[in-house]
Amino acid sequence: MSPHIRDDKARRIPAPEGAERVAEARSVLVVGGGIAGLSAATGLAERGVDVTVVEPEQQLGGRVRSWRVDGAAGPVTMSRGFHAFFRQYYNLRALLGRIPSSEPLRAVPDYPLRSSDGLADSFARIPRTPPWSFIGFVLQSPSFRLRDLPGVDLDTALSLLDVDFPDTFRRHDGQSAQEFLDRLGFPERARHLALEVFARSFFANPTDFSAGEMLAMFHTYFLGSSEGLLFDTASDDFDTALWKPLGDYLSGLGVRRLRTRVESLAMKSGGATARMEDGTAHEYDAVVLAAGPGETRRLGSEATGVDDSPWTERMSSIRQAPPFAVWRLWMDRKVNASRPAFLGTAGFGPLDNVSVLERFEEGAARWSESHGGSVVELHAYALDEPVNRESLQRRLRDELARVYPETRLSGVLEDHLLIERDCPLVGLEPWDERPSVTTPHPGLVLAGDTIRCEYPVALMERAATTGWQAANELLRQWSVRGHELRTPPLTSRHAYPRALRTLLGAGERWRHPTRAGRVHHR
Repeated sequence: MSPHIRDDKARRIPAPEGAERVAEARSVLVVGGGIAGLSAATGLAERGVDVTVVEPEQQLGGRVRSWRVDGAAGPVTMSRGFHAFFRQYYNLRALLGRIPSSEPLRAVPDYPLRSSDGLADSFARIPRTPPWSFIGFVLQSPSFRLRDLPGVDLDTALSLLDVDFPDTFRRHDGQSAQEFLDRLGFPERARHLALEVFARSFFANPTDFSAGEMLAMFHTYFLGSSEGLLFDTASDDFDTALWKPLGDYLSGLGVRRLRTRVESLAMKSGGATARMEDGTAHEYDAVVLAAGPGETRRLGSEATGVDDSPWTERMSSIRQAPPFAVWRLWMDRKVNASRPAFLGTAGFGPLDNVSVLERFEEGAARWSESHGGSVVELHAYALDEPVNRESLQRRLRDELARVYPETRLSGVLEDHLLIERDCPLVGLEPWDERPSVTTPHPGLVLAGDTIRCEYPVALMERAATTGWQAANELLRQWSVRGHELRTPPLTSRHAYPRALRTLLGAGERWRHPTRAGRVHHR
């Protein structure tokens, strides 16, 4: 499955030039078997590098893995929740293109959003190309109404269109998503769309989520790309559809895997020593640190041989988002046939979205057919600590009954509740101070959705993009050809937003915010 790029303005990032394969033996340790680590391992192994992936979990996929559980409902699978593979995820789709399968993804026909005040939005029938996508959404949406537009601040609204990455990230240093929307003057109904979908999809509270990152998401998914807001999801559980076949592909390239944990990294001239939890030590020419935020912070900040105190401090300051919950329920009766595969919710207590797995996952569909029930998954993001499991479950079940009333009478044959706190927080710290792919030591590179990226990408696509970038950086050092990348447009699709802002003087106020009494931007 190769990435199908429909947007003629998508940016091509050329690969580093060089030989087709390494001229001498090179060994690389990839710490982490998630999307970032798998992208880096693929990029290196395809150029003849000897790659070892360290991943303590039995399955690959990192925070997008799935695993088997046995219980009252029989042998079923569990995961950390539904994931949307947007059409703009060019570099992730390039990775999945290595899977020897006809179609590991399945299209989801709509992405409806429902608010507790009775309003509902849909993205199924709006045009894909800006500005018609925005105009079409306003014309059909009960959340955005034409009569609301005079109340929107024009300067701030135009800044949604007048983007230039990565400078747009920098211009919003210190500003939260909520502050931006306060100044924008969104009608209260529309704030749910912006806050719940974009901020909470990062597992963050809007008060603690970067405005620059939110603008990047508006640009990538809505205002700057013609790929649209619809997406695909895995056609079966993640391990079956994606990571096991990709793991087989990597094994065919000679990639080895160690099911262990890296205790420490010692960087030195020309290589690195990695000590594992069993006490053994292994030598490598380079290391790709592609673990989750906690392990990246620990291994990076404690690595020896990296003589750069400011960098070490930046690594030690990596933050994690608040806890989130995924509750999967195997119910004894089906939900109504009209229910979508995925529904985003706002104003329903802790409930952020509902998935009906048999709508898209083959294993869940077989279970539903044989048991006459539905597999329903509930997500709750940015939870307050400490999390009371029993109280959370009661509230989620009550809110599910408000959203899908037929579930009030459903019995539960089996359920699994997962509460985790291991996702990165894209906060208000200066963009330039976030860790990037390169480090002060040439033999150590970073990858993952924790890592800063100059392109308007996030979540799984940031993990894949930085994984490819990490591989490219090492290949560049060894004079080997890297891998071409793609990204949504880095600037606005049209010149009129900047021209209009210049005409109104808004652009000058934006670039010098203290003139308007704002001190939280650069």
